[in-house]
Amino acid sequence: MSTLDRRLFLASGFAVAACGPSAGAQDGDGVQGVPLFDDPRITPWGAETIDFSAQTEDWWRERLTEEEFRILRREGTERAGTSPLNDEHRRGIFVCAGCALPLFTSETKYESGTGWPSFWAPIEGALDTKADYRLWTPRTEYHCARCGGHQGHVFEDGPRPTGQRWCNNGVALDFVPHPDAA
Repeated sequence: MSTLDRRLFLASGFAVAACGPSAGAQDGDGVQGVPLFDDPRITPWGAETIDFSAQTEDWWRERLTEEEFRILRREGTERAGTSPLNDEHRRGIFVCAGCALPLFTSETKYESGTGWPSFWAPIEGALDTKADYRLWTPRTEYHCARCGGHQGHVFEDGPRPTGQRWCNNGVALDFVPHPDAA
């Protein structure tokens, strides 16, 4: 499946259909009461029934670009300042590029000056964290709660109200604009 086909498959099949409580939000809310949206153009494609942990490396390689595979499956990092999502300012939802699980709402995105898309909070239940000791100091790494795809690291130098900076690899995300986004 080509990258374009995969992106169309993800976007047309699931990206926002799961934005209700099953995506980790409570009562259809995202973060801090920011509502998620339903998009009538999107219908479920069954991602919630796939056992992503049972998929092989070949399965993932067929569905992801080389760079997506390196970041999502090998915990790589993209070069700072290279993601077009740094300049994404429309209203919408940022979803995992591996499985289309909604991870962040645009309302929580901010300019951190780091060169990576940054958010002050994820959608509740969308991400799992673990300690990362690969550099000189421990960091908190986070992954998609559904497919385990590496997203980035969370730091305690973000804006209010959380004081957190969820620093994400843009390659690990797809953006689904709100139907009313300009």
